Amino acid sequence: MNPSNSRNMAVALAYRAGSAAPKVVASGRGLIAQAIIERAREHGVYVHESEELVAMLMQVELDQHIPPALYLAVAELLAWLYRLERGEIPAIPPTGKVS
Repeated sequence: MNPSNSRNMAVALAYRAGSAAPKVVASGRGLIAQAIIERAREHGVYVHESEELVAMLMQVELDQHIPPALYLAVAELLAWLYRLERGEIPAIPPTGKVS
């Protein structure tokens, strides 16, 4: 994301084992986006910046599952985060990926 726009929009996802797909649990622009990002960081939740993915997720209603069209992009992001948390890869995301 462009640093000047990096906090204009934010979306938080949650996934529970057995759920059909991750849900949008928070989204917002401006000050709300900043609050979402700050709260995530306060709780040790990794904040990943992808302008394209955030723009698509902003279209999903609050407390709704992500649409099937976004499954692959979100699955790649979750797999990357899982490997990052296990210390298997560096914190820099792979280039050319939507995640």
